[in-house]
Amino acid sequence: MEEMANAGSLTDRWTLGPLEVPNRVMLAPLAGIGNWFVRLQAKRYGAGMTVSEMLSSHAIHYGNKRTCTEMLRIDPREQDAGPVSIQLFGEDPQMMRSAAAVVARSGADAIDINMGCPVIKVKKTGAGAALLEHPDRAVAVARAAVEAAREAGRAGGAGGNGSPAHPNPAYPGGIPVTVKLRSGLRPGDHSGFDLAHRLVEEAGVAAIAFHPRSAAVQHKGPPDYELVARLAQTLPAPVILTGGLDEADQVRQAFALTGVEAVMLARGALGNPWLFAQLVHGRERAPTPDEVVAELDWLIDRAVEHLGEVRATRFLRKFYPWYVGRLGLPAASLRRLKEELQTAATLAHARALLERTGRPAALVV
Repeated sequence: MEEMANAGSLTDRWTLGPLEVPNRVMLAPLAGIGNWFVRLQAKRYGAGMTVSEMLSSHAIHYGNKRTCTEMLRIDPREQDAGPVSIQLFGEDPQMMRSAAAVVARSGADAIDINMGCPVIKVKKTGAGAALLEHPDRAVAVARAAVEAAREAGRAGGAGGNGSPAHPNPAYPGGIPVTVKLRSGLRPGDHSGFDLAHRLVEEAGVAAIAFHPRSAAVQHKGPPDYELVARLAQTLPAPVILTGGLDEADQVRQAFALTGVEAVMLARGALGNPWLFAQLVHGRERAPTPDEVVAELDWLIDRAVEHLGEVRATRFLRKFYPWYVGRLGLPAASLRRLKEELQTAATLAHARALLERTGRPAALVV
């Protein structure tokens, strides 16, 4: 593939409906991970926009306490550096309408709908990638969210920065709604490409985040960048590329090859917020051990702020392996440290284990 003639820079500003996004590098929704402080971390390193972990539209409709107070939480510090979108999943248009109305009033800057999750427990409910098999229902679900956002805007809803939710006449009723899609259900299936056009043209979706792998392969195999480029050329709305973006040079090349509006980092950013700094601020060097430990120290503080000491101790165990591999330890020492962190009964113990590898530098929240 040749580079697209209209490829700009990842540091350029762009607009998503009524929103102005400061650059073209985003944090993708990360299931079970992408809470407010993970999003804030990405913003600290340069992300122009972030998307939450996926939230159940049913849980929001029925007022599930954990979903509505913990998972839906948006911290004001997040929005200082750019918009925050809340991702919803669900198969029922009325449930989606109800949930989208709640999110539109919550201070979110945008709503994203997951139509690409390949996990069986999500698909078996008819949500996520299962909607690729039911395009009429997918359009109805998206249209319900768009209408709810517009109604909330007309009722006086506001964006997270307190400004009116409808500054752009193209979106007179509220915050924009986007959809995250897979290319199809199985290899060779391009139903996601066709559905993307219907979602924009029939449901009023403001942008499509496109993962150019089928749901069946999940995260394996090469992404189909030619399909993304074709979508970017033909869709009358921004296309955001996600999937398989792990290294700075690879991200830059994919952005140039496909001509998309923005890129969305997912698994490649786990344990590597410095990737945002490479792409947005031109950082060239890898983090030092002291910087890695300092970043973990910051995460521990924020996790306690969010979850309390006991729950944070358990929650952070999934984070440690993503970071400690960057400490430059010999294999045996690294393996021992990983094991000790997984069994550390307190965060004080975890901090002590980490501090053996370097003294944390001061970090700005």
